[in-house]
Amino acid sequence: MIGVFDSGHGGLTVLRTLVRRLPRQAFVYLGDHANAPYGGREPDTIYRLTVANVERLFLQGCRLVLLACNTASAVALRRLQQEWLPGAYPDRRVLGVLVPMVEAITAVPWRVKTPPANGDGAPTVVGIFATRRTVDSGAYPLEIGLRAPRVRVVQQPCPALVARIEENAPPDALAAMIAGHVADLLARCPGGRPDSVVLGCTHYPLVADAFAAALPSGIAVLDQPRIVADSLADYLRRHPEFDGRDGTGPAVRFLTTGPAGASNGLATRFFSRPVEFAAIG
Repeated sequence: MIGVFDSGHGGLTVLRTLVRRLPRQAFVYLGDHANAPYGGREPDTIYRLTVANVERLFLQGCRLVLLACNTASAVALRRLQQEWLPGAYPDRRVLGVLVPMVEAITAVPWRVKTPPANGDGAPTVVGIFATRRTVDSGAYPLEIGLRAPRVRVVQQPCPALVARIEENAPPDALAAMIAGHVADLLARCPGGRPDSVVLGCTHYPLVADAFAAALPSGIAVLDQPRIVADSLADYLRRHPEFDGRDGTGPAVRFLTTGPAGASNGLATRFFSRPVEFAAIG
């Protein structure tokens, strides 16, 4: 089985694409609803919660876990991989959603930590819409800069947007909030527009149309769930020992640290089909 972790519901937008892209895989999704959202929490708290939930998925039998949460990926993944995983679970792996996006933006593999000699193309501008904690981590500009210093990164925090999405706020209210964030980002971009943007929170695909409507025409909105799904498929081809097929056919289980059933209705919006959570301690 392959574990998919998010602080709440957002990772379900990634999971639904994974299920379509890898229909023979068995997945276990864990939402830390008891502690969501992570976007406003301190880095040490995010790290501690992420480690605890990855371990929960390991104990469910997952040998590979994907952090389908931009905040956890930006704040906790590198530290987790360096400080905790080698000693605690050296035969397991933890991946994140940030790495595939950096590779897509830079066209440089993650393992490359210095700019390629032929990487001096025309400068480009990429906009990142994300939670406050993801922006404050500096992970996107750091990792992009290591591989493609010609790319200018303009980040825009979107405080309260996750909460408003989960509250099922009226479309007009969401569109107005998003238009304000887009205007703030455009005001700081050279020439008044980026070449592409990343919706750097897994909640945001639910309001991708509102972002597209607020952006000037011709700006590419990178599809994070699709890019992550393609990246995971490639990883499994290269590392078949972490293949999640268990011989019983496709299956998806949903676990939550919150009350079972409390989040089913909202989760169904994110996953686009009925979801039933079971509580996990």
